[in-house]
Amino acid sequence: MRHYILRRVGQAALVLLAAYTLAFLLLSALPGDAVHNKIADPEAQLTPEAAKTLLEYYGIDRPLWQQYLSGLGGVLHGDLGFSLTTGTPVSQMLAAALPATLQLTALALVFGLLIAAVVAVAINYAPWPWLRGALQGLPPFFASVPTFVIGIVVLQVFSFRWHLIPASDDGSLTALIAPAFTLGILVAAPLSQVFASSIAATRGQPFVHVLAARGAGERYIFGRGVLRNSSLPVLTLLGLACGELIAGSVVTEAVYARAGLGQLVMVAVNTQDLPVVSGVVIIAAAIYVVANLLVDLAYPFLDPRILVTANAPRTRRTRPASAPTPRTSATADVPSARRHALPAEVAMP
Repeated sequence: MRHYILRRVGQAALVLLAAYTLAFLLLSALPGDAVHNKIADPEAQLTPEAAKTLLEYYGIDRPLWQQYLSGLGGVLHGDLGFSLTTGTPVSQMLAAALPATLQLTALALVFGLLIAAVVAVAINYAPWPWLRGALQGLPPFFASVPTFVIGIVVLQVFSFRWHLIPASDDGSLTALIAPAFTLGILVAAPLSQVFASSIAATRGQPFVHVLAARGAGERYIFGRGVLRNSSLPVLTLLGLACGELIAGSVVTEAVYARAGLGQLVMVAVNTQDLPVVSGVVIIAAAIYVVANLLVDLAYPFLDPRILVTANAPRTRRTRPASAPTPRTSATADVPSARRHALPAEVAMP
């Protein structure tokens, strides 16, 4: 288990380094120079001493590799630079905007899981075939509708017509439900599709037929066997869903006028505040990597065979061709299917 954790942590660190490198190269390749544009802006009213300090701090006149190493060292020490618009440290701006986005994404993930679970179970266990067929069209429908359209419809119906939720963020829990539900539908689309397919595939496994032959009910089979074995693909998508939540929060926070990372990055892009954009990219990549790391660490608890596969030796010993496999009389007439124990799901209390 220790080697598995160390390997996953090392991979997460490499992904973070690659994300920072790619963001640095992309922002460096943009036309223009945000720092020189800031100095040349007459509205900024920067003195020559302040302009010189700004150039020395960001090292614009130094080679690109020196800028990269200097920026990487600052990130490792928690220094993300200063906003070119307000002069505020980027770390303080992120600390002020991050809690609102985390609240939104956490509640949206809960809504997405609930919607996906209900739709996936109904697709496989609904009593009427026409209902199962109709529900199979919901995941593609969720994925095809843009987030801003869902947000506008929810605002129009629940805020302006029924007056159940405030039209803008007022800090209350009621104002958080609508944007979280809008963002949760975006996550529910792939989760429900994969979960429904995984349940259908698991229901066709031999151990399910053995449990049914022994008289187990459908509810018992689902709770003791199908649910656990079909949840691994969904757990894999949860890590990927964090990236969709962070990306979708930009549009959702704009529609619902919520303060967060989405609003922060929109203002930074409009004002060409590259230190803030870089900081948002780094923190979003960190959230994504940490979420996927937690998913990887949760795998062994659902399927301990992953540890056996991960720790298995890469070299495989083969028996020489001159030495055939011995066949004793004790196992010669025993069918191969009877030499293995039944899965743990078959053992009924």
